[in-house]
Amino acid sequence: MSNPTNTNSNWNTIYKLGAASAIGAVLVGVVEILITFLPGGNTTQETILDWFQLFQEVPFMGLRNLGLLNITLNLLAIVTYLALYGAHRKTAYKPLAALAVIISYLGIGVFFATNRAFAMLGLSQQYAAAAGDVQQTVLKAAGQALLSVGNSHSPGTFLAFFLAESAGVLISYVMLRAEIFPKTAAYAGMLGFSILLLFEFLASFFTGLSQAAMLLAMIGGLLSMVWYILIARRLLQIN
Repeated sequence: MSNPTNTNSNWNTIYKLGAASAIGAVLVGVVEILITFLPGGNTTQETILDWFQLFQEVPFMGLRNLGLLNITLNLLAIVTYLALYGAHRKTAYKPLAALAVIISYLGIGVFFATNRAFAMLGLSQQYAAAAGDVQQTVLKAAGQALLSVGNSHSPGTFLAFFLAESAGVLISYVMLRAEIFPKTAAYAGMLGFSILLLFEFLASFFTGLSQAAMLLAMIGGLLSMVWYILIARRLLQIN
């Protein structure tokens, strides 16, 4: 027979870990903003040779541009969504909270299955050491194939971001209805993740909208950071 005291203690630990992971997500967002203002932080690589050159000259920036920080965000989301589910497990909205966790974890799984950052790093190193045009041609073709799947904010990565942001909208709706978290947090999450979802759609399937898409990304990103801060604060208060 399970001990209710031990169960509550376990969930309290998860709440604290969830709060820590939410604050970690905010820090990742701040790092992303700072990197954007560094030299080359907002530069787009046009060709596979541009990508190879970036990985050879500044490996960190190459990894970042192919989703390194998103890898961290997805790892943090595992704990955050589990804590949010725990907070709603005794409410009438438990099924929706569970669904949000499932959608989130599906998105995380798709993201890791499609991310090509470290594969591209290895390929760029092989290209730098390649001898002969034939080998270089093969490596360029392989690199282009990796980009078609793993280039951020493209059709290849749309599904992962679609699932992650849909989960954010759903769990924020649960927060609004269950009233365990502040309504401000719920509205920030619903609006922020909806805007990010629109950004992903525009960035993945339309060209020539870069400025409008980036404005949406900035607004949605800031709202999601507010969401993370507010849920972290509330998770630390739940017993």
